Amino acid sequence: MLLHLLRHADAGDWSTWEGPDAARPLSEKGRGQSKRLGRFLADLKFQPDLLITSPKVRAVETAEIIAGCLDASLAVDDRLGDSLDLDVIEAILEGHGNPEAPILVGHDPDLSELVATLCGAAGVPMRKGSLARIEVGRPMQPGGGTLRWLVPPDLLKPKR
Repeated sequence: MLLHLLRHADAGDWSTWEGPDAARPLSEKGRGQSKRLGRFLADLKFQPDLLITSPKVRAVETAEIIAGCLDASLAVDDRLGDSLDLDVIEAILEGHGNPEAPILVGHDPDLSELVATLCGAAGVPMRKGSLARIEVGRPMQPGGGTLRWLVPPDLLKPKR
């Protein structure tokens, strides 16, 4: 399968946000990052089976923008807002019909750790707005994946 892990885009400085963390929205910068990534994927004619997102507002907004660009289906899964490991990812995928090319939208440090675990790497930092594509068999095993893409947001910076 082709598993895509997308860290939500920029949501500003969490220390200046006064509401609940789960309600923190994307910043203007984050909306721009999401739109550029969505257009990039659309230009590649990439069509995921499904986007599955954390329920946290910044992840949902990232997923909605990407799904809109790709005309793709979107589902919210509370488990993506909590701690993740390979067993949780397997359960999420099974619960959504075992898609072959999903995008999971979530948070760090979990996504960086998952990429590193699947690819057998010491570490793979996932900056806000980064997308990783990992070719992996099921059930997923540590070191059982191959990193095919890592698209950081600065690769898609706006033209000046």
